Amino acid sequence: MDMTTDSTAALDLQAAIRAHLIADADFLAALGGPKLFDGAPRGTAFPYVTLGPASQGDWSDGEVTGADVALTLNVWSRAAGKREAWAIVGLMMRLLHDATLTLPTRRLVTLSAVFAEVRRESDSITERGVLRLSALVEG
Repeated sequence: MDMTTDSTAALDLQAAIRAHLIADADFLAALGGPKLFDGAPRGTAFPYVTLGPASQGDWSDGEVTGADVALTLNVWSRAAGKREAWAIVGLMMRLLHDATLTLPTRRLVTLSAVFAEVRRESDSITERGVLRLSALVEG
């Protein structure tokens, strides 16, 4: 695979994930609206979700070009305790693990939730949930 011409598999997948999540009524209710951002605007009310680190590598086999994509979603909560952050992480896991998503010019082969955690940030009032996803994308 020529990584210079196929460097947008991660971006295409991020867009499909965002569209899938904000189309879900339970996700919108949990966040109080479509609060899933690439970078959260200053002053955004908690809770919300941000797109975290993304990476991709070559997953071509000589016949088919493809990318191995890793994505992270971050949940930000100021509710007391970890319950709210875990609830949102769990909801995203249910909505995304093995989901069938449509990408503009590619085909999603697999999408898996591979890691989740919730931890308190250094400010001692914000809980951050982390959901890591792994995907194989053809095209």
